[in-house]
Amino acid sequence: MRIEFLKMQGLGNDFLVFDAPAADGIRLNSSKLRALADRHTGVGFDQALMLESAHDAHSRVFYRIFNSDGSEVEQCGNGARCIAALLYARAPELGRDLVMSSPGGTVHAHVRADGLVSVDMGVPNFDPRALPMDATQARAYTLHVDGTDVEIGAVSMGNPHAVIRVADVKTAPIERFGPSIEQHARFPKRVNVGFMQIVGRDHIRLRVFERGVGETRACGTGACAAVAVGRRDGLLDAEVRVDLPGGTAMVSWAAEGERLWLTGPATTVFTGSIDI
Repeated sequence: MRIEFLKMQGLGNDFLVFDAPAADGIRLNSSKLRALADRHTGVGFDQALMLESAHDAHSRVFYRIFNSDGSEVEQCGNGARCIAALLYARAPELGRDLVMSSPGGTVHAHVRADGLVSVDMGVPNFDPRALPMDATQARAYTLHVDGTDVEIGAVSMGNPHAVIRVADVKTAPIERFGPSIEQHARFPKRVNVGFMQIVGRDHIRLRVFERGVGETRACGTGACAAVAVGRRDGLLDAEVRVDLPGGTAMVSWAAEGERLWLTGPATTVFTGSIDI
C-alpha cells in the first residue's frame, strides 16, 4: 500500500504527516513505524502524525502521535503547530482559528498572518498522578539516578515531563541522565526529560531528551513544561523566550490555573509517497 505524506518541521523537530489509511488498509504497527523513521532507509522523523476524521462536531481533525520507536504518545506541541499550519494551507477559507483533538485532549490553534503558529496547550497539571509518577505532590522531587540524587520538577502537558535546572545546557549531562530518568521506575509510562538553563526571567535555554526518541532539536511540550515549572517556582515571567537547538519558541502563561500558549514556526520541508 502506498501512502502520501508531508515531511514537516517546527524548530527542527521533524514529522511525517499523513492522512489515516482507509479502514481496510494497512495497520501501522511499531515495526513499520520504526522502518519509516529510519533516516537512512526510510523517511526519517522524530514523530509520525496520523490525521483522522474529526471525532466530534467541534474539531477539524483528530490526530495520533507515534514516536520513532513506534510507541504512541498523548500530545506533541510542535506537531500540533505543524498540523494547524497544514489544515490552514488546505482550507484557508475556514479561517485562522482551528480546534483539533488528540489523545491528550482538545487543542485550540491560531495561524498568524506572519506565518507563526500558536497553540493553546491547556493548563499545566502538577499532580503526579497526571503524568503518571509514583510520588506525593510536591514542588520538587529527588530521583536516585546513576548513583546520584537528581532534583526535578514534574508536570503534565498532556504528556509527562521531568524538568532539571542546569547551569549551562551546553554541558548538561543529557546522555548520562536522559535515558535513566526517561525509564525511571517512578514513571510507569516513561517521561520526557528537559534540561533548563535560566538566562533571565524572560529567557531560558532548553534541551530535551524525548520519551521514545532520544534528544531532539526541539520539543514543544518540553518548552511548555520547562516554563511552567520555572514560573510556578517564581523564577520566570509570563512571557518567556525558549531557545532550543533547532530555534526559538515563545511560551506565554499568565498564572497557575490559566491556559498556556506555545508559539513558533511550522513549515513543510517536502511531500512524497512511500510503499508500506
